[in-house]
Amino acid sequence: MNLQETLSNHVQQAVKSIYSADLESVEFQATRKEFAGDITVVVFPMLRIVKGNPVQIGEHIGNYLVEHVSEVKDFNVVKGFLNLEIGASYYIDFFNSIKGKTDFGFVTPNPSEKAIMVEYSSPNTNKPLHLGHIRNNLLGYSVSEILKASGKKVYKTQIINDRGIHICKSMLAWKRFGNEETPESTGLKGDKLVGNYYVKFDQEYKKEIQELVSQGLSEEDAKKNAPLLLEAQQMLQKWEAEDDEVVALWQTMNGWVYKGFNETYKNLGVDFDKLYYESETYLLGKEFVAEGLKTGVFYKKDDGSVWCDLTEDGLDEKIVLRSDGTAVYMTQDIGTAIQRVKDFPDVGGMVYTVGNEQEYHFQVLFLIIKKLGFDWAKNLFHLSYGMVDLPSGKMKSREGTVVDADDLILEMAQTAEEISEELGKLDGYSSEEKQELYKTIGLGALKYYILKVDPKKRILFDPKESIDFQGNTGPFIQYTYARIQSILRKADLNKDVTLSTQKVSLHPKEKELLKQLELFPEVIQNAAQQHSPALIANYTYDLVKEFNSFYQNVSILGADNDSEKTFRVQLSQTVANVIKNAFGLLGVDVPERM
Repeated sequence: MNLQETLSNHVQQAVKSIYSADLESVEFQATRKEFAGDITVVVFPMLRIVKGNPVQIGEHIGNYLVEHVSEVKDFNVVKGFLNLEIGASYYIDFFNSIKGKTDFGFVTPNPSEKAIMVEYSSPNTNKPLHLGHIRNNLLGYSVSEILKASGKKVYKTQIINDRGIHICKSMLAWKRFGNEETPESTGLKGDKLVGNYYVKFDQEYKKEIQELVSQGLSEEDAKKNAPLLLEAQQMLQKWEAEDDEVVALWQTMNGWVYKGFNETYKNLGVDFDKLYYESETYLLGKEFVAEGLKTGVFYKKDDGSVWCDLTEDGLDEKIVLRSDGTAVYMTQDIGTAIQRVKDFPDVGGMVYTVGNEQEYHFQVLFLIIKKLGFDWAKNLFHLSYGMVDLPSGKMKSREGTVVDADDLILEMAQTAEEISEELGKLDGYSSEEKQELYKTIGLGALKYYILKVDPKKRILFDPKESIDFQGNTGPFIQYTYARIQSILRKADLNKDVTLSTQKVSLHPKEKELLKQLELFPEVIQNAAQQHSPALIANYTYDLVKEFNSFYQNVSILGADNDSEKTFRVQLSQTVANVIKNAFGLLGVDVPERM
């Protein structure tokens, strides 16, 4: 039982004993810096149950706690806030219970609990991954790791959009203008080569539109009748008819893209347990539409199209089958979700990491699955996130103005190199060690900058600002971790000895640091419930700020006696473990030296 639970029980007992009233819950908050105390009981909510002056009520409860609870040493009341001072022995006992635990804060998954499937990335095979994909991947991967740490079994997945008119545009442009070039012959990554032909299609398509407009067609008609678009549409029809030549070209070019994607994923440090392909799932869902027609979930219009009426639920009508019997994205998503539960029977919920422009789509999807009678529909969650902008403006794939993921990862390492060289901190490193460190700092800066922001908020990403060694940045936290490792290397003592409460008197800075450490398990649980890596990121920054304040005010290796020195080294080591674990949940590495 943690401190808050212990205090909650005793406050409820105090109210029962003093006022003969039953308090359902107790509200706590951190004590404000300007007042003495470690944790604050908020008295105001109690006034619904206990009538009286809030200051007087606080005084009565405070006296009761000092008398009955060994952890509570003193108290003060400010208006309706009861500030409790917790004795040093509590924090030292807490510390002894966690020191040496490399998995402090993590919960082992319960085998009997249902698993969660997290979908992220889900790219198109007509272009390389870009900055928007980076936020998607970082969020999906981090939320997966946080859910695991909170005690859930997790499967990481993506659905690869490997079919459709946009894929055929790249294929047709390569066929027309590619001169048989390959990733090997050009030295380009396969996803970049294919992406170049998506841009090429758009360029040539615009030329054809201009030509048709000059011949007297309206722009709308020119867009529909441009020969290149008509040929791409024919190619899609051939692919759906399993034309050997088109399918062979599709397999070849997609193969190039997958190889490129895998390289980017490896560099970004994300992975997947299961891949789904739209070419294999686009027909899924039709059988459930037929079933839903029988049960009244769907209805058929006169033209033969099938719809779901969600107006009573505050939404619109939604088409699930066209009049020609072909499926729409919604049908496919219904079928894919159901297929995943068939593939992984222990899955009881899913998280979809998709941009906020798709919020309505997921409201409809989750509601339809619920209406179809699947009980796990209540555990579906759309991890909606805002776009990533650059100081230079918005990105457009078909115009070739995207920020390529690989280029950005490389640029981050180069920026880390420039700044590190300016600071002159890397004497004695080999060139290989330096390059590895630049990559760690650069990627850490990128990931932290993106993940420290609430997913729902839009981000303006500034690479240089993200690699500042001061402030709320990845490199600042990495540098603190490396500083602690330096202290540990110099510490010539037995770091494993357990100190009794009698041998250590806590400095206020040590107590603040222990209070911050104590929050970690709760932060993991909150981050899992809210699907927000930002809670982990900002907790870690607060922990590092608290450690640096401790480091500047308290001598660690120059302590007055061996007990103090041992305690402070152990405390530093525990902080380092939590930094490493917290950053691991964000997918960020920490360097041993910096």
